[in-house]
Amino acid sequence: FKQKTAYEIMPSLVGSEMCIRDSYKKEVTMAKFIVMGNYTAQAFKGFIGNPDQDRAAAATALSEAVGGKMESFMITRGAYDFVGVVSGSIGFEGAAAVKLAVEASGAITNFTILEEMDMGKAAGMASKAMANYKPAG
Repeated sequence: FKQKTAYEIMPSLVGSEMCIRDSYKKEVTMAKFIVMGNYTAQAFKGFIGNPDQDRAAAATALSEAVGGKMESFMITRGAYDFVGVVSGSIGFEGAAAVKLAVEASGAITNFTILEEMDMGKAAGMASKAMANYKPAG
């Protein structure tokens, strides 16, 4: 689906009328999320009952359901039981939807979402903000 411009919808529109309509276009960017979490006792019982199950396939299906692509999925040792990397134009809401689904299932807890960011861009914005900021005191 391609969104039409204001001019394509109504050629009689001019100047500011077109700007108003076209200003609502959203830029689609590719995001990268690192997701991690812990399995519950219920999930561990499922692993013991079926040790050959492919959790990477289940995680991939979840990410695809919201328009993402599972780049990698690992069962880990440490503070989290699994870590995955998901990319796509899903937005944070897509990642949050997965969190809601898996935690509601009762099989996963502590589902944590980290989003990749551009530190240079953030630092540049902070520099501009600091130019106009006067600290208290």
